[in-house]
Amino acid sequence: MSRCTIDHSLEDVLLKLNEQQAFIPKELYNSGLHFLDETRDQETLNEVFHLLKKYDLAEDEERERRNVGMRELFQQT
Repeated sequence: MSRCTIDHSLEDVLLKLNEQQAFIPKELYNSGLHFLDETRDQETLNEVFHLLKKYDLAEDEERERRNVGMRELFQQT
């Protein structure tokens, strides 16, 4: 996945999470909400946004790769 030079706000990331709610596993959605309750640096917000971006259009293998990435991120405190 290529790196984007646009910084995404917390609001952008939450909106993207909500847009993809129907497509991502429920536990990841809930973990994401909890994770974003804490203050996160810009790099982390961008990473979460790009894991969620076009998630609904991704093939199963790509979705699983993104799920792993989100699980790893959301386990951070």
